[in-house]
Amino acid sequence: MTVDAPPFGRIEAIHGSVLDLWFPGSLPGLDEVVLVGDAVPVEVRAHLSADMVRGVAMDIAAGLKRGDPAHRTGKGLTVPVGPFLLGRVVDVMGRPLDGGGPLPVETPLRSIHQPSPSLSRRSARLTPQWTGIKIIDLLAPLARGGKTALFGGAGVGKTVLIMELIRTVVEQDDGLSVFAGIGERSREAAELLDDMRGSGVLERTVMVLGQMAEPPGARWRAGLTALTQAEYFRDVMGRDVLLLMDNVFRFVQAGAEIAGMLGHMPARVGYQPTMAGEIGMLQERIASVAGAAITSIQAVYVPADDFTDPAVAELFSHLDGSIVLSRAVAAEGLYPAVDPLSSSTRLMDPDLLGQRHYKVAAAVRAAIAQYRALEDIIALLGVDELSAADRQVVARARRLLRFLTQPFHVTGGFTGRQGVTVDIQDTLAGCEAILNGDTDGWAESSLYMTGTLADARAREMREAVT
Repeated sequence: MTVDAPPFGRIEAIHGSVLDLWFPGSLPGLDEVVLVGDAVPVEVRAHLSADMVRGVAMDIAAGLKRGDPAHRTGKGLTVPVGPFLLGRVVDVMGRPLDGGGPLPVETPLRSIHQPSPSLSRRSARLTPQWTGIKIIDLLAPLARGGKTALFGGAGVGKTVLIMELIRTVVEQDDGLSVFAGIGERSREAAELLDDMRGSGVLERTVMVLGQMAEPPGARWRAGLTALTQAEYFRDVMGRDVLLLMDNVFRFVQAGAEIAGMLGHMPARVGYQPTMAGEIGMLQERIASVAGAAITSIQAVYVPADDFTDPAVAELFSHLDGSIVLSRAVAAEGLYPAVDPLSSSTRLMDPDLLGQRHYKVAAAVRAAIAQYRALEDIIALLGVDELSAADRQVVARARRLLRFLTQPFHVTGGFTGRQGVTVDIQDTLAGCEAILNGDTDGWAESSLYMTGTLADARAREMREAVT
């Protein structure tokens, strides 16, 4: 801002959450925040003329009218960061939502617009982040310092799985976590907050919510606010951070709403023409540096279960791993409803996971793939028409699929099953035993929704006695 530029302007037009602002002399820069009316923040998105800009409101614009004053701040959206935010729930601007009182005046402030780390600072070393969830640890282990997404349509369990990951990963890790609720339903946010309080992990977590009822500007920037928190913990405090986002598709959706109100011509399937750049701006800042890592787990809604959707396809290119949740698997009652054949990770390498893990995972995939290929024949002719070798593969694949189910801690209250966490070595041992035929004489139900193979053996013995 130049010294002689008047800092004041006024509202010329209002289009929902988009405002046209008049400033004589000098215009605010792109991404600069302008305060209008009773301090409603508006982020400048376009220069319309020599004295007019168009911006997006970050808060509810109800009550604003033409002629209301607009005041330049000379900077982009700046939010409070640091250890005082731990255990708190804040909105996109860092204002507390949990009724816990204001943040201390000495809380540091940081702009949400930060450059991604340079290549010289980045760390490319990949190591597994174990979750205690059997099917994920076996077939699509998370990469510490990497980006993993949970893909799935509506109602297949993305939010439940990410809540379980928060509980298991944060409890066993001494790092900090940041949760971004982008387009979250209020009910889901309240359930997550209660669960985190009950498990004792809230004290090491910052929750940033841009809820479904918020304006699109708040939902669009909630991810950047959460990422700014994570970057402060990584860069200033040198701590490992778990960054969780639910739901990244809502970030893209909010950007499409804003693009429409700004008058941008839509691109493929109605998405904004700047979608790839907006996704890249968010994803490329999620990175590990020497001594500290940001590990990101992101839930991604897949519209109409269409994985060729442009937003979903663009997100795939930024990831180190993808966990695909399948409606067909959920229909079989197999939870978590992870598709073992579609899920993948860059970590699936014998040099990174070890020969044993790599071979067991490959054998499990091969058995399940052969079973899926035979399902149509079984449905038409019955399993008795298969060869003896195929019947054996089918029987073991069905037992593997049931062994890889697992009761969650966060669902114990309404399923009646106590949640379990399983060590990767127990998972490998159980799968090896099933592949070797040690459980061929067991009932499939003995392996369903259990923990280790020892737990399943105890259930089999109880059922045999009764």
